[in-house]
Amino acid sequence: MDAGSKGTIGIVGLGIMGGAIARNLRAARWRVVGYDIDATRNAELKAVGVEIAPSAGEVARAAPAILTSLPDPRALEATVREIIAAGLNRRVVVELSTFALDDKENAERFLRAAGHVMLDCPLSGTGAQAKAKDLIVYASGDTAAIASLMPLFSDFAREAHDLGVFGNGSRMKFVANLLVAIHNVASAEAFVLGMKAGLDPQQILKLVSAGAGNSRVFELRGPMMAANRYDEATMKISTWQKDMAVIGDFARALGCPTPLFSASEPVYAAALKGGHGAEDTAAVCAVLEAEAGLRRAPTR
Repeated sequence: MDAGSKGTIGIVGLGIMGGAIARNLRAARWRVVGYDIDATRNAELKAVGVEIAPSAGEVARAAPAILTSLPDPRALEATVREIIAAGLNRRVVVELSTFALDDKENAERFLRAAGHVMLDCPLSGTGAQAKAKDLIVYASGDTAAIASLMPLFSDFAREAHDLGVFGNGSRMKFVANLLVAIHNVASAEAFVLGMKAGLDPQQILKLVSAGAGNSRVFELRGPMMAANRYDEATMKISTWQKDMAVIGDFARALGCPTPLFSASEPVYAAALKGGHGAEDTAAVCAVLEAEAGLRRAPTR
C-alpha cells in the first residue's frame, strides 16, 4: 500500500465515468487497482498511478470493495462471474452503472449466495461532472456497508445518499434521467428556435443561463450546443440509448404515463441514425437544426 494511502479500492470499468472516478480517488490518496477490457484506457490510467490488474477477478483479490462502472448487463454478468470464481472472502461490490433493475437484482443474488455484498449505487452526473467530483451517489442496499463507504464516496462525489432497500438507487436514477432526457431536448429546441429567429447562439446561452428557463442540463450541454461541437462526449448518444430504453421499460411496467419523455425518444433515435452515436447527447441540437433548415460550422 502507498505511504499515506487511505486504503485500497478496486474499479472495474475505466471508461468516461470510471476513469474520472479513478483519477479523483488517486488524487485523494487511495490506492486504486483497476481493470478495463480496453488496453488504451488501462494505459491512460496507469500513467496517473492506477495499478492495472489483468482481470476483474484479480481486482477483487487486491481490494475489499470494488466499484463497477460498466457499459452493459453482459459486462456486469461477466464481472460477477469472475469475482465469484476467485473464491474470496466477503467483498463489497458497488455497482455504479445504469441498468434494468432485474439485471442488478440477478447479480446481487449470485454475489450474496457466494458470501459477498452488492450495493446498487448509480450516479447522477455526466462525465464532465465526474471529472469535477460533481456527482450524486444514489446508494441502496446494506446500510452498514453504505455507511462504511461514505468517506470513499466523498472523495469522488459531491453528495451521497442512502436510499434504503436495494434497488431504490436505480429507481431514483430513472426518475432523474427522465428529466435529463427531457431537459436536454428542450435545451436544443430552445437553441434552434432562437437561432432560427436570428439570435446569436452565444447570446442564447448567456441569457437563458441567467434567467428562469435555466437548468443544470442547459448549463452542461448549452456550451456544446452554442459552439456546435459534440466530439468531446461526456455521455455518448449510443450509451444514452441504453439508458433511455431502461427508463421507458421501467415506466411501462409501472403503467406510468411519460408523455414528455416519450416525445424526446424519436429525437435521440434520429441522432443515432444520423451518425452522432459517438458524440455527446447534446448533438440532438444538430438533429433539430437540420429539421429547421439551419446550417452552422463548428466553432471553438
